[in-house]
Amino acid sequence: MAVDFTQAIKDLRSTMASVREVTDLTALQAQITELESKAAEPTLWDDPEKAQVVTSSLSRAKAEHDRVTGMDARIDDLEALVEMGEEENDAETLAEAERELVAVTKAVGELEVRTLLSGEYDEREAVVTIRAGAGGVDAADFAEMLLRMYLRWAERHGYAVKVMDTSYAEEAGLKSVTFEVNVPYAYGNLSVEGGTHRLVRISPFDNQGRRQTSFAAVEVIPLIEGTDSIDIPENELKIDVFRSSGPGGQSVNTTDSAVRMTHLPTGTVVSMQNEKSQIQNRAAALRVMQSRLLLLKKAEEAAERKELAGDIKASWGDQMRSYVLNPYQMVKDLRTEHETGNPDKVFDGDIDDFIEAGIRWQIAQRKAEG
Repeated sequence: MAVDFTQAIKDLRSTMASVREVTDLTALQAQITELESKAAEPTLWDDPEKAQVVTSSLSRAKAEHDRVTGMDARIDDLEALVEMGEEENDAETLAEAERELVAVTKAVGELEVRTLLSGEYDEREAVVTIRAGAGGVDAADFAEMLLRMYLRWAERHGYAVKVMDTSYAEEAGLKSVTFEVNVPYAYGNLSVEGGTHRLVRISPFDNQGRRQTSFAAVEVIPLIEGTDSIDIPENELKIDVFRSSGPGGQSVNTTDSAVRMTHLPTGTVVSMQNEKSQIQNRAAALRVMQSRLLLLKKAEEAAERKELAGDIKASWGDQMRSYVLNPYQMVKDLRTEHETGNPDKVFDGDIDDFIEAGIRWQIAQRKAEG
């Protein structure tokens, strides 16, 4: 069946018109100009915290502007390629245009999803924690599989990732791991990954080859910024120091550089051991603690608003995705119904379709709640 390039390109331009409307390129360019002016001030770095906010905001604004204008140019190039192929009746050029159409359609879809990320913290970088749940050694192994999945996803996109804390299980896998994804909108994208993940497979750790179900919890929080107002009194924090450990509990350094921070009023605990010094680990732990408490505060406020509004609708629950390797092969998101029969690709980081479906589902939920 021949591809209707005219209609496809028309649809792409229509979607891009909506993207531009939401993005507001005129306002974005004005913001870039203002930020460039601030970044050029000779006294900017007299206040490093303020300078960091200005430079990171400028970088985000430029990236957003280039992403939209670059996609418009890519659609223009596609249209020119189609015209050339049709004028010369060149099957090879038209085949190339068809491949580019598939790629551009996917890229425009991702850009459209980005415009849906309008939550208060969606544009932030993300802190992700994976914890092994029920299932013993299989759950610890599953936690490590999920870590690799997210690291491969980030690698596919060229996103910077920093592993902050790793707690290894005794036999295999991980008890827990915390990492940052340092790119704008990481939180908006990955927030839909939060919840309980379930794995069904023949256990490689069972000598009788029985099927095992195991669970892992994924927590995603926005990375705190210097402009956020979360002050934690010193007397509300308990700080313990210990030696960093590697697989099997072996000590990986000879000094007490790892830090465990407990917020006494809420019982929130954060551990950091992957930085070089106790001071660095303490600073990293405080930043994650502030992020968790900020999200906790917002969740409490949202719950209070729902109570005042008389909203008693039941939520879906935490279990959000099943990965089945036996007796059949399938990964299915229980909220969006999105699924694939290729778990290997998913575990290798091919999760964009799940994230996109999750974001669209999340937006629909917000609209339904008014």
